[in-house]
Amino acid sequence: MTVADLKLLVLAGGFGTRLQSALPDTPKALAPVGDGPFLALQLEHWIAQGVRSFVLLLHHQAGQIVDFLRGARGGLLKDCEVRHVIEPTPLDTGGAVAYAVRQLGLDGDILIANADSWFGSGIRELGASRAPAMVVTHLDNCARYGQVRFGDGGRVTAFIEKNGLAEPGWINAGLYRLNAGTFAGWDGGRLSLERQLFPDLVRQAALQAVPIRADFIDIGIPEDYRRFCRWAGDGKVSRLCS
Repeated sequence: MTVADLKLLVLAGGFGTRLQSALPDTPKALAPVGDGPFLALQLEHWIAQGVRSFVLLLHHQAGQIVDFLRGARGGLLKDCEVRHVIEPTPLDTGGAVAYAVRQLGLDGDILIANADSWFGSGIRELGASRAPAMVVTHLDNCARYGQVRFGDGGRVTAFIEKNGLAEPGWINAGLYRLNAGTFAGWDGGRLSLERQLFPDLVRQAALQAVPIRADFIDIGIPEDYRRFCRWAGDGKVSRLCS
């Protein structure tokens, strides 16, 4: 199975609370970067890595993202299958995925990505991996993030809560390969991938890390959003998308 055979579910329904001071009326995925929205750069980057089927998981300010997708169907997304699912209530990351799996009748393996985290690689590597798998990347300063511990064979052994210390380590890059059957027992309530599902997979010794050293920026706070804009202005993003 190639990347083109897998659907990419994009988590884009969050409230973006920390970024609202900079973008009070815009969903995080549509944060302006240069002449277009962040999501356009993300989609272009994923398409360049082979993805041809997208499902956007939406809630907060969903209408704006739906309008963007409609406008992109004749251009950026013209050769892609694009669907969206709007959560009736906030269901957290795992609940959003489970809701989409149930609503669309998805089966087999799926890819999942955070709409607000730019990562320079990962899709093709996940295409060659087995579910359940998580892309992890190395940072010199993990103060903002929890760390992921894994053994020589790549099996994830622990998640370490963020402690604010400026130390190096491996973090969750926000890219996953899971099987839709993982969500078969979902009870319809809130479910977190990070706080519930992944720790449970670790207890089962089932979750595989896919370590990749590549550019990573989470635009969830104004400082890093502005840093990404400077990054894009320097041409770094366009080189990665090409």
